[in-house]
Amino acid sequence: MTVFATDTELLPLVLRPYKANCKYLESAVVTAENGRVSAECTFSIGESCYIDDTGHLNAVEVNISYNQMMYYVVAKSVKEGLLPEFGSWTLEDYWRHQLPDILIARFGGSFRRPINARAFSGGFEILTVDRRTPGGGDPLIIADTSYRYWDAAGGRCDGEVKLAFVNAFDQAAVGTS
Repeated sequence: MTVFATDTELLPLVLRPYKANCKYLESAVVTAENGRVSAECTFSIGESCYIDDTGHLNAVEVNISYNQMMYYVVAKSVKEGLLPEFGSWTLEDYWRHQLPDILIARFGGSFRRPINARAFSGGFEILTVDRRTPGGGDPLIIADTSYRYWDAAGGRCDGEVKLAFVNAFDQAAVGTS
């Protein structure tokens, strides 16, 4: 097992696209073991970016927090060479793909108990990563992931997300993998 403490140079770069009041991810410890990559993270949402205080973590904030965890883990995986499916990517490739080419194909979640949005933790895991060429079209990477959130008072939320990485391969490299 390989463990990577929060990369304090990488984290602000991953969060660069977010408005200042929407940078919820504070730390992320990434673990790589047996071809699986996961992270344990800390978050804080001082004030919702779109609604009056609900008193708990809500579905929009779950999605934003998920995106930030996922973006960080994928960037760290590219930087450290943790996933062979991204083996041809550099960090420059990642920055180019981060917003336009990493798509949520399916997002599901269950709220078990309310979570304090001011201070909570999150877990993220990449379950499977596959390269596919649907219907003879351009190749893409499909990743099945899971997430969970919790707080000190027993709040809990979890779910699964399917990601599609489109335009993931340079045309010159498509035939080589």
